[in-house]
Amino acid sequence: MASETLPDQPLHDQIQFCMTQRQNLEAIFNSVADGIMALNLELRVSNLNTAAQELLGTTRQEAVGQSCLEYLGASPELEHLLQQRRATDGYRHTLRTAAGREHLVSLSIRPLLDPDQREQGAVLILRDLTEIERLRVQLHGRQNFHGIIGKNHRMRELYQLIEDLADSEATVLILGESGTGKERVAEAIHHSSHRRTGPFVKVNCSALSEGLLESELFGHVKGAFTGAIRDKVGRFEQAAGGTLFLDEIGDLSPNVQVKLLRVLQEKEIERVGSGETVRIDTRVIAATHRDLQLALQQGIFRSDLYYRLNVMPLELPPLRARREDIPLLAGHFIGKFNQQNHRQVLGVDDSALSLLLDYDWPGNVRELENAIEHAFIKCRGDLLLPQHLPSALQRVQQTAPPPEATAPREKDQLLQMLAQCQWNRSVAATRLGMHRTTLWRKMRELGIPTHPQE
Repeated sequence: MASETLPDQPLHDQIQFCMTQRQNLEAIFNSVADGIMALNLELRVSNLNTAAQELLGTTRQEAVGQSCLEYLGASPELEHLLQQRRATDGYRHTLRTAAGREHLVSLSIRPLLDPDQREQGAVLILRDLTEIERLRVQLHGRQNFHGIIGKNHRMRELYQLIEDLADSEATVLILGESGTGKERVAEAIHHSSHRRTGPFVKVNCSALSEGLLESELFGHVKGAFTGAIRDKVGRFEQAAGGTLFLDEIGDLSPNVQVKLLRVLQEKEIERVGSGETVRIDTRVIAATHRDLQLALQQGIFRSDLYYRLNVMPLELPPLRARREDIPLLAGHFIGKFNQQNHRQVLGVDDSALSLLLDYDWPGNVRELENAIEHAFIKCRGDLLLPQHLPSALQRVQQTAPPPEATAPREKDQLLQMLAQCQWNRSVAATRLGMHRTTLWRKMRELGIPTHPQE
């Protein structure tokens, strides 16, 4: 009997060896800390390790055969990368699990080839960056809050105020120059509040005539005026259960101011042409770039409406008052335009960044975004260079006074501020309203040592 099984023994050993090898590979596959997901040519999951299952909140049995986009999220840019199956490293992506948890991941893609080098699919490596990002933000201070970018101390105070408003129904008045991001702040207040599941409705009060604005806000009934061929629901009713954002409130006519005051006091409206009142459940956030205190003195804005709106004022600093945020904002917009245009611009050249930091930005964040988009159109390489920026920024350098005219006074100013800050360049730069890179460059140009005893 023993002699009969001997011929089969080598085959048995080979099978046993293959099974052992497979078990070893499976153990290694599942012991890797990063998530690994194998996809076929149709982007369906063919395998995933334990780390990927835990990260995505699924099991191998549930995931195999399903589209990977069901687990990663159907981002057009990510889908494009996966369909190309091109080697990619460090693509940052936010995924949401079925349980509602969000994870920031660094995603690497490698094509999966057979022995004849034919594509069989792709392998994804998912590294969870959520905790690392949380610690980085904790270390460096909050830099992004509901899409508002900035780490300047006034911006961090603003983030705290928005959080303080989360449980409040108070009317909010947002003040700031044009282009500072008042609408973005209004959206952040809405999405931080318990009204976040309700609508966020916007009205630009300066874009419509008095008659049209009244109809837009309160609605009208059929026949209320020429052209009113049917009943119309106004923005206050559209925003029921949510938030109504009244932008450029300083441009309201006296007549509309009276009616808005009545709405804020009584929580009810009358449609144009109707004598019936309608109860509303709408929170109001208003914004203006105008100086309402001056408007009060001039008698063009009602004081009772002002005090009704000004329950919680939020003032946004102009970009020139938070220059240390310019590199952050520039990086944010570069990421945005990379995604929109399928580009891979890495950043801003140092000399171009100096131009961004030295410019006064009368149009604030909106003007900076336009400048980066302008540079994107002209740039054909990996970095945005000075010649890619709008001519207004380049003229700053050309029209600057000769260094010898301002150098002594500027040097004295910098030395005085550095002494006040115990030569802490970061603190001194913040107080001077410039980025620390700009301060370092100016110190080098003016011959100021980096330490007092040098």
